[in-house]
Amino acid sequence: MEFTLEQIGRNAKAAEAALRILPANQKNHVLETAAGMLEEQARRLLQANAEDKKAAEENQMAPALIDRLLLTEDRISQMAEGLRQIAGLDDPVGEVLSMKERPNGLLIGQKRVPLGVIGIIYESRPNVTADAFGLCFKAGNAVILRGGKDAIHSNQAITQVLREALASCNVPPDAVQLVTDTSRKTAEAFMKLNQYVDVLIPRGGAGLIQTVVEQATVPVIETGTGNCHIYVDESADLSMALDIICNAKTQRIGVCNACESLVVHEKVKDALLPMLAQRLAPKQVELRGDDKSREACSSIVPATEEDWGKEYLDYILSVKTVAGIDEAIAHINRYNTGHSEAIVTKDYDNSRKFLEEIDAAAVYVNASTRFTDGFEFGFGAEIGISTQKLHARGPMGLKELTSTKYIIYGNGQVR
Repeated sequence: MEFTLEQIGRNAKAAEAALRILPANQKNHVLETAAGMLEEQARRLLQANAEDKKAAEENQMAPALIDRLLLTEDRISQMAEGLRQIAGLDDPVGEVLSMKERPNGLLIGQKRVPLGVIGIIYESRPNVTADAFGLCFKAGNAVILRGGKDAIHSNQAITQVLREALASCNVPPDAVQLVTDTSRKTAEAFMKLNQYVDVLIPRGGAGLIQTVVEQATVPVIETGTGNCHIYVDESADLSMALDIICNAKTQRIGVCNACESLVVHEKVKDALLPMLAQRLAPKQVELRGDDKSREACSSIVPATEEDWGKEYLDYILSVKTVAGIDEAIAHINRYNTGHSEAIVTKDYDNSRKFLEEIDAAAVYVNASTRFTDGFEFGFGAEIGISTQKLHARGPMGLKELTSTKYIIYGNGQVR
């Protein structure tokens, strides 16, 4: 049965009233139940995903995007494990953050509460369906999901399993709903559903995020694209640098925390770049560099201005040479997307300078940018990586899906 956006919004509001007072043990029981049912229904999910994969291949979708779309038994197990991890986390709802007595005897405190109804607009990642539900639910929120048409069969199957799990635990199934109309018109209407939706979170490419930010009248938490850099300083351990670059670039190319841009100190380019090209050759990574990097390695092709700010999501890496850390920081801050940036160095002062001056949600010293992830940061599954500066920044876990309200105790005070 198809529901209109208006009906979906009303359903979500009704469910949210029940969710905000749901005790932690009951929420955890739902999450454990949903995890078990996802694994039990793996064949059902894989059959639905096969339909999406077939359509993607027929439409000649890029390999990186098909990878995002793909479900496997292992990825289904990861989704289930994500829900179990969330169940094991402390419930943020109800936490009293402060309580102070005023001179007039009033006790004024601040308490953590759910945001309410959260809308998620995302593209071809079916795992987002389970991750978003789990985090929003544990934080006491109802969630309305609007995925891309490329993953519609997978998203429908996952959502249905989640709703069955909720119903089996006597919790309103409308805690999670999927907008099955994937048309642009419906998406635009969803962005303006202020009467029912308290906050909207886009997850996907630059085009999707920009569209939501520009068109939504519902408040937006922006989860940005990732033009992530690694800067190899002149004091760097080059063996470590090679390991970090190769991991950040090739471990999984279709993700926002993959390295897309390499910045190299000119004093190590001759030693580093030929070795890097050799290490990346089995993955057929194309290096696009400036004149100085091309002098150091003949296989590097010329870069254009567009390359410095590009999130490739492909086996391509831009290479920029610099004279020192100040030039590196200036280049990165000009072209980055505020996501994740890394320096490889043995110089303590340079590491501190990089940490202080780089403007990004996550800044690393001697580690891969691939760690910018809710699992790796100990939050469980994440709703996304926020690259904005208001309310939330970086991996968004449970606390980032709550707000606060003031609670005031008196004994008859009047003003």
